[in-house]
Amino acid sequence: MTETEILRGVLDRWKSAVDAHEPQRVASLFTDDAIFQGLHPYSVGPAGVATYYDAQPLGMSPAYEIRETRRLADDAVLGYLSVDFSFVDRPTLNLSLCVIVRRVGDGWRIGHYQVSKLS
Repeated sequence: MTETEILRGVLDRWKSAVDAHEPQRVASLFTDDAIFQGLHPYSVGPAGVATYYDAQPLGMSPAYEIRETRRLADDAVLGYLSVDFSFVDRPTLNLSLCVIVRRVGDGWRIGHYQVSKLS
């Protein structure tokens, strides 16, 4: 698989879970030791991810574009993305996202997630 295919496999499932407002399903896509940095204080592990996404408004939906990829190791891929988070009742939020996905068993999970608001 290419780096882009690996990232899309994980990020499409992430988008689907965020769109459905299913925080536990979002959290299941992260490793047990994942460092997660949204626009609030960071957390480590899936529980913090679930808490973060549970607090997000219904109707929030991410649309992402992969800008850069790097194969860090056989079991690790870095992705740099632009993500537009749209909302029902407020303007779209344009963010940059860096993720590292790691192979865990026979699948891939997010081990690092950090968003930045550059503008």
